[in-house]
Amino acid sequence: MSGADDPLGPGPRTKIRRLAERGRYDEETVYAILDEGLVCHLGISTPAGPLVVPTAYVRVGRSVYLHGAPASASLGTAVGGGSVCLVVTLVDGLVMARSAFHHSINYRSVVVIGAATEVTDLDQKRAALEALVEHIVPGRGEDARAPTDAELRSTKVVRIEIAEASAKIRAGGPNDDPDDLDLPIWAGQLPFSVVTGSPLADEHVPVGTAVPTYLTSYARPSSAAAGERGPGP
Repeated sequence: MSGADDPLGPGPRTKIRRLAERGRYDEETVYAILDEGLVCHLGISTPAGPLVVPTAYVRVGRSVYLHGAPASASLGTAVGGGSVCLVVTLVDGLVMARSAFHHSINYRSVVVIGAATEVTDLDQKRAALEALVEHIVPGRGEDARAPTDAELRSTKVVRIEIAEASAKIRAGGPNDDPDDLDLPIWAGQLPFSVVTGSPLADEHVPVGTAVPTYLTSYARPSSAAAGERGPGP
């Protein structure tokens, strides 16, 4: 990645017009949000109309990789069409204002536009799927059995080259009207965070097998610092 001096936008479809001061187009911010998220929503155009589907993903360089069954209608449509839209949203908290009108949500989001192509080379597919496993659970790739060639052939891998992208961030407390500030109503923020439970072993795990430390200490990489450096609410 080239860093914050190589912006990904604004492009014609990712330029933020509403509350534009919350927008960011630098690689550092966009990539950090993509790397923290686990689920994206893929938007495609079908003969029956627009369709949005949730799916796991991984970013590698300036590309995002998706996977699914060879018969996946959504991935097939994505590859067969023009550009697609991919969205990732991280919710950081609820914002309680004194007026119902000014209630809000603190968030970090990214919108990506790019063309989708199918990855057919087995080595490239293997690398993409290994990256996906590491994105979801860093360290798991060393423990898990690698996919066989047959498993790779039975998996469709799609690469979306990022043509343009934008991030939008809201942080901070409520933006109450000055006339409401003296109301005797609690106002502020209810922060959100990803909290995992205790790992639950499958019934076939041999007795005495230790739980990997990458599960007992699991945490998502945080892009909140990038968001805090962005425009205020």
